[in-house]
Parts: sequence; C-alpha cells; structure tokens
Amino acid sequence: MVEAVLIDLLSLPTNLQNNIQGLLCNTLETIEKYSSNENAPFVYVMCCQRQGGERKGEQEFFLPALGGFQSLKRRLEVVHALTTAAALYTIKQRLDEKDLSIIKVILPSLRKDLMKVYIDHLFTAVYQFQYEDLQVASDSENLQIPEPQGEGQTLPSQDMALIQSEIQMHLESLPSLKGELTILRSSLIPDDTFLHGFTTRAGGISYIPTLSSCNLFSSSKRRDPHIVVKENLRRLAKAAGFSPEAFHRVKVDHANAVCIVGKTEPDSYDGIVTNQKGVTLAAPGADCIPVLFADPVKKACGAAHSGWKGTLLGVSMATVNAMVSEYGCNVKDILVVLGPSVGPCCYKLPHESAKEFHRIDPKCVRLFDSANPYIDIRRATRILLERGGVLPENIQDDSVTDQNQNITFCTACHPDKFYSHFRDGTNFGTQIGFISIRD
Repeated sequence: MVEAVLIDLLSLPTNLQNNIQGLLCNTLETIEKYSSNENAPFVYVMCCQRQGGERKGEQEFFLPALGGFQSLKRRLEVVHALTTAAALYTIKQRLDEKDLSIIKVILPSLRKDLMKVYIDHLFTAVYQFQYEDLQVASDSENLQIPEPQGEGQTLPSQDMALIQSEIQMHLESLPSLKGELTILRSSLIPDDTFLHGFTTRAGGISYIPTLSSCNLFSSSKRRDPHIVVKENLRRLAKAAGFSPEAFHRVKVDHANAVCIVGKTEPDSYDGIVTNQKGVTLAAPGADCIPVLFADPVKKACGAAHSGWKGTLLGVSMATVNAMVSEYGCNVKDILVVLGPSVGPCCYKLPHESAKEFHRIDPKCVRLFDSANPYIDIRRATRILLERGGVLPENIQDDSVTDQNQNITFCTACHPDKFYSHFRDGTNFGTQIGFISIRD
C-alpha cells in the first residue's frame, strides 16, 4: 500500500486557481475513502509561498478544504515553498524521518514530466513513485503499490539544466549540520607540495542520522541522492582548496586494480595514481582504510581503498608499484598514510578469513581460536608495505605512533567523528581520504 501521498498544487494553470479548494477537497475525500485509520497514508500538500506573502494567510485559505478529514488530519501537512526543489526537499525530509518509501504523487498532468526530473535528482531507487492526474479518483486501485516508472524523460535539455540549477541553488542555501567541516591532515606529507586530508562526518547537509552530515558517497540502496553528495563535495573542495571538476574517486571493487590517470580507466579499481598537478584523487572509507601515497621527489601521488579483501590482495603495494612503474618513483621515497578505519578493537571476521591474516602475521589476529576473531587490517597493511620495500618511518599509522590518534582513529569507536558500516548497518555514510599535487 501507498505510505505517503504528495499533492502538487505549486503551479496550477490559471483557470484552476479558483477551484483549488474544491480540487483539494475532492482529492482528500478519495484518499480518505480508501484508507482506514490504521493504514491512512501521510499526506503532503505542496503549494506556493508567494514572495513577500504571509504564510498564515495561505494556510487559512486552505482550512476549508482541510477540515473534516478525521483519518487524515493528524497525517496531513501543507508545505509552502518558493520553488519545487525547496518543497520536495522538505517533503523528502518528512518521508525519511518516518522511513517511508512508497509514494503517490497527484499533480496536474502538465507537471508530470517536470516532477519526474525533480524526483530523479532528489530521490534514489530506495523510493517507489506512482503518478496520478489531479482529479477525483474513482477506485481503490489508485492507492495500491505502483507499477515501475516508464523509461526516459521528454523534457528539453535546457529545462533539465534549469531544474538541476534550481535544486543546486536550494542545497547550497542550506546550513551545514553537526558543526564546521573538519579535515584531518598528516604531518608526514609535505604541505608545500601536496594538498591532502581525511574528512570527518561534520560540515555537510546530509540529515539522515546514519548519513549525517558530510556523507561523500551515493548509492541506489541509500537515501542520500547523488546531488546531495555533490553539494557535500563542493563544500569540502571549497574548504580544502581543490577543484571538484578535477576530482577522481576510486571505483571500489574490494580488489587490487589500480587506475593510472590519463590512461584508459578500468571499470572498477581500488587504487589510483597521478603525476598531474591539480588532479585530486580520493579513496572512500567507512571502516575500510583510505590510504594516501606521496612521493615528494618525483612529485607523484596516489590513493587506495583497502578493506579486508583488498588488504589481503595487496592493494596498497599495488598502488606503490604503479607509482614506481609509471613515474619512476623510488619505493624508498614514497610516503604512506593510513586514514581513519575500523580498528582491531572492534573488527571481526569469520575464522576462515582470519586465517589469511594469521598467515601474514599472527599478531594481526586476536582470539584466533574463536569463531569470529578480531582482525588488525592496519598492521597487515603496514607489514605488506614494508615487505614491498616501503620504509617503516615512511608509513604513518597513528593508532601505533600517536596515542592521541591524530589521523588513524577507529571509525567504529567514534560515532561523533566518523561513519562506520560495521556500526551503522546498510544505510551508512562514507568519509574519504584525498590528495593532489599543488599547482
């Protein structure tokens, strides 16, 4: 069954303005008719807040139409906004607060193509939408689970661009959540040559608790859309001083492939390297290690995403080897910094997987004889790097070298600072490590 109904009155044709109360009343009657008190959907009426107009006056205008709907009155809200983007984003927040996903949109037929574009930008595949023309519904089937949406959009590209611009302007106007944007930096990487850092969860606009606030990864399985993550990235780029247009994030596969910037990009890869100035490389982490690499002699850099699978497959050393083979780096000049990741205090794996870490070094595993031993993927990463020729003093892992843990915090232990898949479940947020060569 439909969990929420959105009634779009934001931009009705002129000839319907005088009938707006009647239209709304008829629509609400139909919804109430096919809803019981137990399963009545939440109803959001989206209407225009005229510039300079009093919101109270507009609310009073709708009161005659909203009165008398006993099963809906506690589940009905009028959302006033200057733009469709602002209204929809407010409604999305309400839906997410209640964990609602099946939404029916009742709107003028001429708005349908426009609305689909807004929804495609502001929502993900977690949500299901169906559309109905703004008129009196005649049967209960109109409130059933929707059929899959049709393919493609019919709007001109200019209109699509205007919609995207409107959404971006609204998102840019929103205040940052959970404090100011914070970037952790390593003292090992020379600041005069490289721009780098590791993000925390503060300073973005993502509002869902497990994603709040500077989530930097969007997935069809999560509720944060790409355009929100793009705004978080824009704010990070402004604070850090890099260009979001020259930003390359690894395409995670939990393996050991490495992308060379400027060459054919693989379909997926967990390491990336460059010697081009002004190109920012990034690796995500939400328990997995974001690893940064810098060679101040040859002026090359890299980033890698190292989860437990990538660690066993040697993704960090594969990234080092790519820097050596592509840019003539000397392995002894390469600096490596391990960013925030789940620590051996919290991280467990099944015994069969733990055996692989035990083979690297028994100290990588705690309670080895248990069904789910604790694993130290950081120690395993350091050992494999040192075996590959990276100097121990050129590897920064603050969980070992600095009791204050300036960089390498345990993500699971610090919910105020970091996202954690291990701790938060499937709808988790993501931080990144990033690096570039200064112009």
